[in-house]
Amino acid sequence: MNEFKIAIVGCGGIANCKHFPALAKIPEAKLVAFCDLIEERARDAAAKYGVPDAQVFIDYRELLEKSDAELVYVLTPNRWHSEISVAALQSGRHVMCEKPMAINYAEALRMVEAAKQSGKLLTIGYQNRYRADSLFLKDHCDRGGLGEVYFARARALRRRGVPTWGVFLDEYAQGGGPLIDIGTHALDMTLWIMNNHKPKYAVGTAYHKLNAQTETGNGFGSWDPAKFTVEDSAFGFVVMENGATVIVESSWALNTLEGGEAITALSGTLGGADMYDGLRLNGILNGRQIITRPDLGAGGVPFFPGASSDPSDVEQQIFLRAVSGEGELTVLPEQAAVVTRILDGIYESAKSGKPTYFE
Repeated sequence: MNEFKIAIVGCGGIANCKHFPALAKIPEAKLVAFCDLIEERARDAAAKYGVPDAQVFIDYRELLEKSDAELVYVLTPNRWHSEISVAALQSGRHVMCEKPMAINYAEALRMVEAAKQSGKLLTIGYQNRYRADSLFLKDHCDRGGLGEVYFARARALRRRGVPTWGVFLDEYAQGGGPLIDIGTHALDMTLWIMNNHKPKYAVGTAYHKLNAQTETGNGFGSWDPAKFTVEDSAFGFVVMENGATVIVESSWALNTLEGGEAITALSGTLGGADMYDGLRLNGILNGRQIITRPDLGAGGVPFFPGASSDPSDVEQQIFLRAVSGEGELTVLPEQAAVVTRILDGIYESAKSGKPTYFE
């Protein structure tokens, strides 16, 4: 690959935990500009990950005006994903935007249109697609191994895993709680593996049942009830245009022992699969019910020679190679927009008490 001049907008948790470490493994990735509302945070990131003369900004508009970056990573809270991505695309940059794509479907469509008009690439940070189990199951379904997949569960359940840092609990900044935060990963992966991005309608419920509790047992420390303005759990029943049903389950706080994050279960006419206890395939063989567990640790190789097979690392490789014309995007903006559309529909249904129909 050629060298890439990259600008980072948002130098918080997701940048430091996911994107910076992954990009640091790619010699061709040159981080030339950093932007954050907290200037010290941007300066710290520039000192640790940037080129020697990396620029620092507190306003993304100034970055787009003054930086020679060719790619922009949008790693801010959800509300500003669309605004910054659209501006970056219109300025002639390729964009990697963190999940969820946008705070609502209308904003996601703005991003899709901006990418089309600019001719630049836009992708969304759904790295769970690159896991070994996801890739195996996707390939198995594409080969017809499950037949017609007509029922699925997209699960992202935490018993007590409320993120108490940053703006996760702020409905204005994030647009929602566990559904838009972790449910989005499970839903994206499920629709992608099914190869079905045509929803018909959704029925949803969202709960604020545990927000006010003070003895929380939370894995990340007790939350402040006054600041917990998003749902603690949300669920959706989605019917696709072809009649398939997808159940969406998400929670940060739920009294359940059935956990699991960014996992799926599929049922088809020829067999089924789930990720509840590792990847398991089920079916009928010689008139008997069988369960098969693929050995995902055997014979596995990285996507690219000499590259890591860690999903976050693969995500960067896929994006940068697509930008350089050496491959195609795996996460298309049109697909990510459908995920946002369904999330929107579940939230709308939860508020109205009625199904949300997608025209």
